[in-house]
Amino acid sequence: MADQSAQQQAKQPKTALAGPYGHPFHPILVTVPIGAWIAVLIFDVAAIVTDDPEVFARGAVWLTGIGIVGALVAAVFGFLDYSQLAAGTKARETATIHMSLNLLVTLLFLIAFLVRQFAGYRDLSLVGFILTVIGLGLLSASGYLGGMLAYHYGVRVADEQTQSEGFR
Repeated sequence: MADQSAQQQAKQPKTALAGPYGHPFHPILVTVPIGAWIAVLIFDVAAIVTDDPEVFARGAVWLTGIGIVGALVAAVFGFLDYSQLAAGTKARETATIHMSLNLLVTLLFLIAFLVRQFAGYRDLSLVGFILTVIGLGLLSASGYLGGMLAYHYGVRVADEQTQSEGFR
């Protein structure tokens, strides 16, 4: 019975700021850093293949910064959901790894941002490019774990009775 209580608690928002029942804000907010950082990789590749790399190098710096700000905002809302998970559960363990990976990814992109700033905008920053590739790889692993939290463990997902309303 204690497991059922912990599972029901994980479905509830800690506060209205986390989003309403069955519709948390964290998943939609993560699209900002994910999209920005994928665009950084695209801009880096464009800087390699174009005759005028400066515009893409400058764009990559801006996108890296936008992704960092977006990640920090998403982290606040993710932590609200994390705080609803009972200690000692697989869901909490998975969420801890998910959160740790995301913090590492954000740190890598912060370092990439600083490296890109230091390198200037004239050309591709090779170190920034490498950090971006590593960061996106780790972000993919973290995204897998985020999906596991929602789709496998049902964190912040409405219960089956509520879900069944969509199939009537």
